[in-house]
Amino acid sequence: MPLDQRTLDALWDFSDPGGSEERLRRAADDATGAARDELLTQAARALGLQGRFVEADEALDALDSPDDAVRVRVALERGRIRNSAGEPEAALRHLHEAARAADAAGLLFLQVDALHMLAIVDSAQAHIWTAAALRALASTDDARTLRWAVSLHNNAGWALVDAGRLDDAEASFVRARDAAVAHGTAQQVQGADEALAEVRAARG
Repeated sequence: MPLDQRTLDALWDFSDPGGSEERLRRAADDATGAARDELLTQAARALGLQGRFVEADEALDALDSPDDAVRVRVALERGRIRNSAGEPEAALRHLHEAARAADAAGLLFLQVDALHMLAIVDSAQAHIWTAAALRALASTDDARTLRWAVSLHNNAGWALVDAGRLDDAEASFVRARDAAVAHGTAQQVQGADEALAEVRAARG
């Protein structure tokens, strides 16, 4: 069984990837089997956020698990690392692999994560990947998984702002706010409010 995402949430502080890496490694030291390997994929992600791409790749290379969640996370984190390293084509290969493997294994949270990353890296087709992620979310009532709708609608909103489609952007930000109120954090609600204020000001 994959790690509960809430377990990982408690260990992550994306504003402090170095501290997150330390916490994730300590948690991995206390874990065994697939749980340990999942935690180590997140330590690799933290290395990538620090710009330590070679070390991040080496950490993922060391993981050779038959567990579905571990395999998906390895592909997903390789995609994130390659994107951060400025290698979008390589990132897309890994993210496609992660999305397919997560779908086949019924790992919805990770499938949506991979689709959300595809929308970021493949900006020309972001609307396709975002729509696929939102369709996938329609199959669950898990609040933590449904929180993805906040990021999906928010990212879509900013893409619409860049395209000059301010009315559509406002509608996306409203959906992001609704999802944040229903399933997200106070910080996400605040972010959605700020995005709405900005786009409404731009519309005059």
